[in-house]
Amino acid sequence: MAHYLDLLNGAGLLTGLQKFANQSVRRKGSSPKFAVYNNALMSAQSGKNCLEAMADRVFLGRLIESAVGAHLLKSIRGTQIELFYWREGDREVDFVLQLGDKRIAIEVKSNQESIRHSGIDSFVKQFKPNRILLVGDQGIPLETFLSTTPNSLFE
Repeated sequence: MAHYLDLLNGAGLLTGLQKFANQSVRRKGSSPKFAVYNNALMSAQSGKNCLEAMADRVFLGRLIESAVGAHLLKSIRGTQIELFYWREGDREVDFVLQLGDKRIAIEVKSNQESIRHSGIDSFVKQFKPNRILLVGDQGIPLETFLSTTPNSLFE
């Protein structure tokens, strides 16, 4: 499967994000989280028109998270920045950016859902990121985040 993911990644369609871990062996031993470079791949397969997608809060939340991931994927291509996800049990952090020994945890919340339902607290205790970003209604507006380069987040 890794070979097919490499082909899809090379074509700029889909990639598998590795789970963040301090040890490389643990990173490679986990299942990847699929991420698309373009939300059209997700929305075309859904069978939903724009109004239906906007009315389905769960689906819309997935599209927004995917848009953030696609932005990060495209923006870090050709840089030294690495992109991961993190999950332990039912606790998850949507994205983890790493540049050298600096880390940024990114949680995407597309509605009034509380940040407490994420794994940010557990991730912070375990990995001590340099920064934590909340993208969405309660944090950085989506439009603002999508116009920000990941390099600038490390400054």
